[in-house]
Amino acid sequence: MARAAPLIAAVLLAAAPALASEWTEAEVASVAAEAGLDPAALLLPGDSDYGAYLAGECTACHQASGSYDGIPVITGWDPVPFKLAMHEYRSGARAHPVMSMIAAGLGDEEIAALAAYFATLDD
Repeated sequence: MARAAPLIAAVLLAAAPALASEWTEAEVASVAAEAGLDPAALLLPGDSDYGAYLAGECTACHQASGSYDGIPVITGWDPVPFKLAMHEYRSGARAHPVMSMIAAGLGDEEIAALAAYFATLDD
């Protein structure tokens, strides 16, 4: 199941703009189960002000303006796929040396806060 998780996230991320704020608890629970995650981690609401405080490390590479310079854009993402991707990096289901290291240092509340903050930024 862990091998399928990055594919699931990729599909969700591609559809994220159309899905923004339209997730039901059942849909989130289903996605979480497929990725081997506790649904509570994806349902956890985030504090966007706290996310803004934490975002400095993210914006060192990812452009807060939404510009693409070889690093994926993370502004304007729906919070559920954002949280899913970060949890996959943290668990190792999604492999990237830098992102895995950063995600390993984040707790569920910090991931939710970053998701809430980046969702508020225009892409």
